Amino acid sequence: MTIVSPGTNADSAAPAGQGVGPLLRVWRERRRMSQLELALRADSSARHISFVETGRSRPSEEMVLRLAEHLDVPVRERNALLLAAGYAPRYPQTPLDDPALDALRAGLERLLQGYEPYPALVMDARYDVVAANRGITMLLDGVPESLLAPPLNAMRLTLHPQGLAPRIRNLREWRGHLLAQMERQVALYRSAPLRELYEEVAAYPVAESGRSTEGGPADEPADPVPHFALPMRIEHEGQVLSFISSVSTFNTPMDVTVAELAIETFLPADPATVKYLHSLIN
Repeated sequence: MTIVSPGTNADSAAPAGQGVGPLLRVWRERRRMSQLELALRADSSARHISFVETGRSRPSEEMVLRLAEHLDVPVRERNALLLAAGYAPRYPQTPLDDPALDALRAGLERLLQGYEPYPALVMDARYDVVAANRGITMLLDGVPESLLAPPLNAMRLTLHPQGLAPRIRNLREWRGHLLAQMERQVALYRSAPLRELYEEVAAYPVAESGRSTEGGPADEPADPVPHFALPMRIEHEGQVLSFISSVSTFNTPMDVTVAELAIETFLPADPATVKYLHSLIN
C-alpha cells in the first residue's frame, strides 16, 4: 500500500474581494439558520450578527471562528473567512507526504492493512484515492490502465462504463447513492472541481435495461436478504460479492489536508463474501 500526497485544492467558496460579513451570511443561509438562532448558539446577539453581516461591525478573530464552528464551516473555508476579516489563516495545509504527518500516514497504513482482506481506501475531498489496500486492488482487476493513471478517482473508477460499473449488479441503486452523496458534498464545499467531477460522472451512460452501455450485468431484483444499509453487489471472477460501505473522517481536525481526508471501508454483507475474500489470502 502506498500513500500519495493529494494535489493542492486552491478552490474556495469565498468570492474574491468580498468581506467576511456577506460570506458569513451565505453560510448562515446555507444552514437555514436565523440571525437570532446563530446568536444564541454563539453567545452573541442578533443585532451584533446583523452588524457583522452588513459590514457595520468587524468581528474579532475569536468571533469569526466561533461563528464558523456553529455554522459547521469546513476548515478550508474557515481560513477564507479569516482572510476576508483581515486575519491570518489559522489552519495549515500540510502535504500528506510531509514528515510532520508521519504518524498519520503510519496510522492509516496500519488501519488499511489491518482491514484486509476486506477493501478499504482513503480519499481526499475530490474523491481522489490517496491510499488503498489489497482488497481494493483486487476489485480493480480488469480495469483499463487509462482509468488507473494518477490521480486515481474513486467516483470515476466506480461509475465509468469501462470501470467497475459493468460489474455492479445493482448499478442503478448504487449510482443513485453515490450521486446523492456527491450532491451533498458539492453543496457543502461549493468546489468547482468537485462540481465538474459530479457533472462528468452523472453524464456517464447507463442503459435502460440497468446495464452499462458496455454490456455489464443487468440490475438484479431486490436482494431478498435484509440489510441494514444499501449494499454494493459487485461481480468478481464469477462470484457476486456484497459490501456495505462506511465512511469515517477525523474528529476536530486542525489541518486542511487532514480535514478533507475520508476513510471508506467495505464491510462484507453476507457470509459468502466473507468466505470468498478469506479464501484469496489462504
